[in-house]
Amino acid sequence: MSNPFLSLGCKLQGLLDQTRVVDFLAPLALRLYLVPIFWMAGTKKLADIDSIAEWFGNPDWGLGLPFPELMAWLATLTEVGGAILLLFGLAVRWISIPLIVTMLVAIFTVHLPNGWLAIAEGSGSLFASERTIGAIERLDRIKDILREHGNYDWLTQNGSVAILNNGIEFATTYLIMLLALLFIGGGRYVSLDYWIARKACNSGQD
Repeated sequence: MSNPFLSLGCKLQGLLDQTRVVDFLAPLALRLYLVPIFWMAGTKKLADIDSIAEWFGNPDWGLGLPFPELMAWLATLTEVGGAILLLFGLAVRWISIPLIVTMLVAIFTVHLPNGWLAIAEGSGSLFASERTIGAIERLDRIKDILREHGNYDWLTQNGSVAILNNGIEFATTYLIMLLALLFIGGGRYVSLDYWIARKACNSGQD
């Protein structure tokens, strides 16, 4: 006698498996989400590459990285080129590798000392630190000043005032997305990688 719960579970699993027909949407969404992030980061560096190189190399107020000019250009071209390749779904798995390296460098040299949070939150947050708690105190003071001396309702009409904590939250999120693309690639149908591979395999059978 069959188990009705097991039978129902199998039917539901079968329905869920049918969604695989559009599984290309997941890597497409990852790619399109990352495109403007890396494009804006790379073109911003490109517009002021000398200052970026100086920041990369300065040990006092910068990152203190070796070969700062080379590192600045590598980071910039990786981000700009990566955005273009991700947009078209070309060499997605390959470009994910240097982009992952770029994120790791950013995490460990820029963001890690600031903790997890990208935006400062108070003591009620699981990832709050002394730094973010102190930032909230300053944020409250900023709001008081704006209420007293500015049009607070107008200033906050399109969003509340916040303090950037610059923790690893965003960089880690991008890293995880790139890691997924490294393993699954650009996806079917809407990536050049898919059509190039399909053409190559069909040619190989001739």
